[in-house]
Amino acid sequence: MAEEIQKFKVSIDGIAIEVDPGTTILNAARQIGGDIVPPAMCYYSKLEGSGGKCRTCLVKVSKGSEKDPRPMPKLVASCRTTVMDGMEVQNITSPDVVDARKAVVEMLLINHPLDCPVCDQAGECKLQDLGYEHGAVNTRYEFERRTFDRVDLGDKIQLHMNRCILCYRCVFTANQLTGKREHGILYRGDHAEISTYIENALDHDFIGNVIDVCPVGALTDKTFRFKNRVWFTKPVDAHRDCPTCSGKVTLWYKGTDVIRVTGRKDEYDEVDEFICNTCRFEKKHTDDWVLEHPTNVSDQSVIASNHYHAFNPPAVIQENPQLKEANVEQLARSEKLK
Repeated sequence: MAEEIQKFKVSIDGIAIEVDPGTTILNAARQIGGDIVPPAMCYYSKLEGSGGKCRTCLVKVSKGSEKDPRPMPKLVASCRTTVMDGMEVQNITSPDVVDARKAVVEMLLINHPLDCPVCDQAGECKLQDLGYEHGAVNTRYEFERRTFDRVDLGDKIQLHMNRCILCYRCVFTANQLTGKREHGILYRGDHAEISTYIENALDHDFIGNVIDVCPVGALTDKTFRFKNRVWFTKPVDAHRDCPTCSGKVTLWYKGTDVIRVTGRKDEYDEVDEFICNTCRFEKKHTDDWVLEHPTNVSDQSVIASNHYHAFNPPAVIQENPQLKEANVEQLARSEKLK
């Protein structure tokens, strides 16, 4: 009979949970879920070696373990720090973490252009969420921002280096899915940038996944650029019998037209399974797919705007007959416009 694995007890923002040894603080928080989960711009559970770059997931360890209850002297990256039995962690309940996260977001936005109105990633960009939740009104940076020319990495992918936050996700994706080094980081420090070798194209049947893993608008799908806003589209889960990948994707509809195909993502914006370029770029007709059901979208996401599934008005509306009648009429008009 196999020996039972001893679980570690850890408390995050006062919520206790038992996890396997070797679990990181970030993944322990994800098992709890909710607002206590630290944000992560560089960590990606499907990619080996990811994490430890962006520092947005910093947390405070107020108690190291039962054996050594001393707190850790500095904030730690939750994506790279494993739990100990009896560990106590503070995330949103620690003022130090909130201040540090605000400073990290300010650092990420030093060179990032505020071009959300023209960026294809707008509406599904985690940097937008971080900027809204933790961003400062003004920046203390006094130097000019770095600027780069846009580079076509093949005929389907465009690199807009101005928006890159150097999370390394695309580099890990290319290395681990393609079997050869497609691109990487050139130079060091403030001069570091993502690039291919002498602007060689990213040429591999799975290289399109660098678009899905990019948390900002640095790597974009050239077949979708400037075609629409994600909150005007409707995502639908679908699949096909693909000889190269699982064939399980999300189709993004504008009316009856499929304008984009992406991998299916979980609540942390990580793809469940990587898809091939054929599914992503070449199969954009409904006839190519077996439709399953509308994609589950968080009510907090802008993508869910105007996508009514049920009429659940706030309590203040339910208690006021006039407001309730007005909202029913507004809902009816919205449904007619669809």
